Amino acid sequence: MPLPLHTPRVNNNDDVVRLIRIHVKAGDAVDAGDLVAEVETEKASYTVEAEQSGFVLAVIPKLEAMIEVGSVLMWIGATPDEPIPAVQHAVASGGSTAEPTVKAAQLLAKYGLQASDVPAAGARLTAKEVEDYVSRNAAAPREAIQSPAELVATASIPDAAGTFEDLTTNERGMLRTVLWQRQHAVPGYVELEYDAAAWDRAAAEYQKQERLLLNPLLALMAYRLVTVVKQQRRLNATIVGERRFVYDTINVGFTVQSDTTLYLAIVRDAGRMTCREFVDRLAQLQRSAMVHRLRGEETSGATVAFTSMARWNVTRHIPVLPPNTALTVAHAASSFGGRAALGATYDHRVLTGFEALAALSEISRVESMNEQSVR
Repeated sequence: MPLPLHTPRVNNNDDVVRLIRIHVKAGDAVDAGDLVAEVETEKASYTVEAEQSGFVLAVIPKLEAMIEVGSVLMWIGATPDEPIPAVQHAVASGGSTAEPTVKAAQLLAKYGLQASDVPAAGARLTAKEVEDYVSRNAAAPREAIQSPAELVATASIPDAAGTFEDLTTNERGMLRTVLWQRQHAVPGYVELEYDAAAWDRAAAEYQKQERLLLNPLLALMAYRLVTVVKQQRRLNATIVGERRFVYDTINVGFTVQSDTTLYLAIVRDAGRMTCREFVDRLAQLQRSAMVHRLRGEETSGATVAFTSMARWNVTRHIPVLPPNTALTVAHAASSFGGRAALGATYDHRVLTGFEALAALSEISRVESMNEQSVR
């Protein structure tokens, strides 16, 4: 019996994704786990794998189509000639075909949206429905950004001879991140030195008490960031239009380098976790990243971030902000001279340098950590 492969959800806020690559065609044999397609939103990309072995009977949407999450992406059968069930396949525009009001049309133009992008409850698409859609998806004004595709279309060819190469999924994600910081955020950077010996002792004690195999220093510092963000909600925000968008949950992005690939693994809803739950979840994500098995929802949706380059004896680095975040904490330490520092790249539209520095100061002080943070 043919089985459908459904369009995955890449980001909790996105009900529609773009089909950017199709790796199979009707009649191809696939094994469970084989890469069959790639989809993306403005914030993240995701590779789609076959869920069972068999033969591709049909790929429903066309390349570059916007398709609804949960819709049938393709059918896979036990033999290459099985008939496809006679059901309606939703290759959707992502919203409605309702006629927008004048105010709604102005907002659509401002944010670079089409009326078909935004769901409407009635016969007319209202300004409130557009505003709600923008808030959910943290969209930015159209005049403030060019998409990667638009940049390619307007880019000049270098003078020297060369060959074009397609970017990988992760490289495209990095491109979007860098473009977001350049085109939206107003990044600043602050830094302070901290007592690395005190943190090392705290991590060693925690490792012994919890009987952990690996040193939890960076996980504990990232969890300390969570406790600070819980007390200072402005750290967990971004700017949408001319309003601050404060997130309901704390999703911590943590950088993991695997071979030549840099991942931002996401610990979702970290504010509800105990310290041990956070340490364990982060360890799971790190293991998945090292074998390149992170899922789409595990690499998108960060609201704050933490990164370290201490393993390379780096004494300073200034990270790029992930899209729609206002704070990335950068940890650095060197065995040459024993210098250790905490830095922060912050979005000056959301935070002042003083607020970013105050957050670093709280993270740096081990003695300020309460029982729940350490135990």
